[in-house]
Amino acid sequence: MTTDTPTAPRRSLAARIGRIAFLVVAALLVIVVALAFFLTWTIQRSFPQTSGELELKGLQKTVTVQRDDRGIPTITASTAGDLFYAQGYVHAQDRFFEMDFRRHVTSGRVAEMFGASQVDTDKFLRTLGWRKVAEQEVEALDETTRGYYQAYADGVNAYLSSRSGAELSLEYAVLGMQNPDYKPEPWQPADSVAWLKAMAWDLRTNVEDETDRALLAAHLAEAGQTTAETQTLIEKVYPPYPFDENPVIVPTISTVDPLVTDAAPAAFSGGSGSGAKIGDALQTVDWQEADGVIEAASMLLGGVGEGIGSNSWVVSGDLTETGMPLLANDPHLGAALPSVWYQVQLRCRSVGEACPFDVGGFSFSGLPGVVIGHNAEIAWGFTNLTTDVADLYVEKVDGDAYWRDGALVPLEIEKDVIKVAGGKDVPLTIRRTVHGPIVSGLTGDFTAVAEHPVVKLGEKLVDLPALAVVSDDVTSGADTALSLRWTALDPGTTSSALFAMNTAQDFEGFRRAASLFDVPAQNLIYADREGNIGYQAPGRLPIRGGGDGTLPQAGWDSANDWKGFIPFDKLPVSYNPPEGYIVTANNAIVGDDYDYFLSKDWDYGYRAARIAHLIERRAAAAPLTAQDMRDIQMDEEMWIGKQLAAVMDGVKLERKGPRAAVDLLRTWDAQNAADSAAAAYANVLWSNLVHNVFIEREVPLPVGDQGRLFTVVGGMLENPDDPLWVNESIDVDGMPAMLALSADQAYDELAALQGGDVNGWNWGSLHALSLRHATLGSSGIAPIEMLFNRGPYAVGGGSSVVNATGWRLGESYATVTVPSMRMVIDLSDFDDSTWNHLTGASGHAYNAHYTDQTDDWAKGTQKPWAFSAKAVQKAAVDTLTLKPAG
Repeated sequence: MTTDTPTAPRRSLAARIGRIAFLVVAALLVIVVALAFFLTWTIQRSFPQTSGELELKGLQKTVTVQRDDRGIPTITASTAGDLFYAQGYVHAQDRFFEMDFRRHVTSGRVAEMFGASQVDTDKFLRTLGWRKVAEQEVEALDETTRGYYQAYADGVNAYLSSRSGAELSLEYAVLGMQNPDYKPEPWQPADSVAWLKAMAWDLRTNVEDETDRALLAAHLAEAGQTTAETQTLIEKVYPPYPFDENPVIVPTISTVDPLVTDAAPAAFSGGSGSGAKIGDALQTVDWQEADGVIEAASMLLGGVGEGIGSNSWVVSGDLTETGMPLLANDPHLGAALPSVWYQVQLRCRSVGEACPFDVGGFSFSGLPGVVIGHNAEIAWGFTNLTTDVADLYVEKVDGDAYWRDGALVPLEIEKDVIKVAGGKDVPLTIRRTVHGPIVSGLTGDFTAVAEHPVVKLGEKLVDLPALAVVSDDVTSGADTALSLRWTALDPGTTSSALFAMNTAQDFEGFRRAASLFDVPAQNLIYADREGNIGYQAPGRLPIRGGGDGTLPQAGWDSANDWKGFIPFDKLPVSYNPPEGYIVTANNAIVGDDYDYFLSKDWDYGYRAARIAHLIERRAAAAPLTAQDMRDIQMDEEMWIGKQLAAVMDGVKLERKGPRAAVDLLRTWDAQNAADSAAAAYANVLWSNLVHNVFIEREVPLPVGDQGRLFTVVGGMLENPDDPLWVNESIDVDGMPAMLALSADQAYDELAALQGGDVNGWNWGSLHALSLRHATLGSSGIAPIEMLFNRGPYAVGGGSSVVNATGWRLGESYATVTVPSMRMVIDLSDFDDSTWNHLTGASGHAYNAHYTDQTDDWAKGTQKPWAFSAKAVQKAAVDTLTLKPAG
């Protein structure tokens, strides 16, 4: 017997275990590989064909689609119909899930895709009625323009006819696990037009401010303050625009020839639903649930949030190196994946009356034409006008009627049904007054305003619950409700304006297009190849019968109704101003001496002032270049940071850590650079200071826009005796104690996040941008979120900073609103113009162009984009030829 005999069975067992383990590992490996192959196949099967040939029913002639190394297409066609057909096809190739989701949002039909969690959001959006307004607009379009929208829809549907489910996009494979019966419907022209209404929501201005003021007034009344005391405090925390410090867009209105147009202006009626007959413009020219419905709608559409607005400016050739104008634009919107923008060029083979398009720039997927960009003769850019085009009205409701000038008037009542994926239908009753839909009962804030309404009658606040009788005719026993009067709820003409802008050849044509651009109201800047620069304020801007839009109005008195709209030829315009430049950054358009009321809720002008300062400083040193424009777009100076740094120098601090943190501010240049430790501390200090001054009170004060707070706190820093420095709730008796407490808290907060070594801090990672897919990126299911989300990306900038990467005070320092794209158009050579947007051309996760522009965006890098036919041909890496079937 050998010594090996007893160990033989153990070796056999070990061998068997080894073989079993090997087989298990091999099986798992096979499964993983199979899953990887399946996932890769599922992902890549949705990638579009971008080269070769395709035959499509509905095309009249051959169309070419040339894509460059960033996947950006140039579409060339022989007819306008074919051009927009191909644009619809290409948009669907790259972005159809985004388009499909958007149209469910604008129609209030998100629950049909994502189930019961979205019912309340659908109720709110359905009550606004964007889809029905869009249908009215389409019906009112002239034959030519309606034809463009129909051709675009035909192109989208041609793509849909060739694919289904996961072949369209990876999102449909995931959606199918929850909603297996879902199938996209054919595209319709109203699906396109409705998105313009959604953009008006994204760019709404003072609805939140009006609501916040009303809630503050109610809370102060409940706390025992008089209406006079309440009014004084509201005026302090909502100060007027600092005209003596920051610029207006149009210091002097230019004299231009009155615009003669055959297009009928939009008709005015006293309430929502006013009709408009639109002339031929070219002939006359988520899954995630939110705390409230407004928050949910903002998640779906892009929240108004801190930082929403835009920068744009144009400088005359008198100030530039080339002797020709430079035009810069960077619209600020909610961060989105994919980006809200889709870059495209639309070119007729022979430009003429029948096919007048030769235009490039940024479009919206789902919408034909180019929104911002240039054609062969002119360039244009947009920023949000920030005029007040929405008012809240307190209504006195009695059953199915409401009080109006001493008499009961029937409510307009509509019955609707919300269909729910995997659930039962939900009935919806929509009630409307002459002003618009009743929105109380749909959101917490609107309901709270209706339950304790404080209205502005003349120049005085009136606390309705404190009155036994509201007027001689309306008793306080009636129920109160809140209605919304908003220009975006009326049929308009913006759906025609885009084509008129795309084909304008001079300033008169630009203004003709602007006259149609009513909702969302935008500042429009202009430059042309003749060397001219200009500006036009367009929009349907109301003339109010009473009030100034800062607080809800008494809806029972028709004296408070809108009386009409400001005539277009009375709106501010500037043409070749003597300054040699025009800056728009959501600041006040004109001074208080303008004949019409526009708003009291402008952006407070800190970005505009900084841009104007940098233009003048650089122009004084040397002729301006396109690189100067790009550098200005990335300026990160924090205005309030300079004041904080100066005042903190005299604050006594007991602890070593906070003293070291404050020392960072002594040599800080006030730039919110991503790698700056001082910027990190300054922003955290600012956040804590605002929280202590405004939030930690018996009656918290509204925070909202940081630019407004710059003005309020900036004034307080110059007045140590300001009563707001005293806050008994946190045992603070004055300015020194408030600053010391905030400095200590800021150090502790930042030390917990990035360590106790102040030199190791940085603003970029604290302020990082995480790109989340609009729906599945917030699903709560980590593997799904990993498929679609990207980031985080360290970024500089901040709120009310030129590089406007906005964040929400009191919530997080993470970037939530962004310069959604940046462009600098060089009128001396369009091929030298530079462009960039937040993500990439493709909406398909894992496509090479899904986020291939994001790193450049974070660094502020822009790249040239070929416009001339020769340059486009040279830059093309893929060419797809679309031919008529048969």
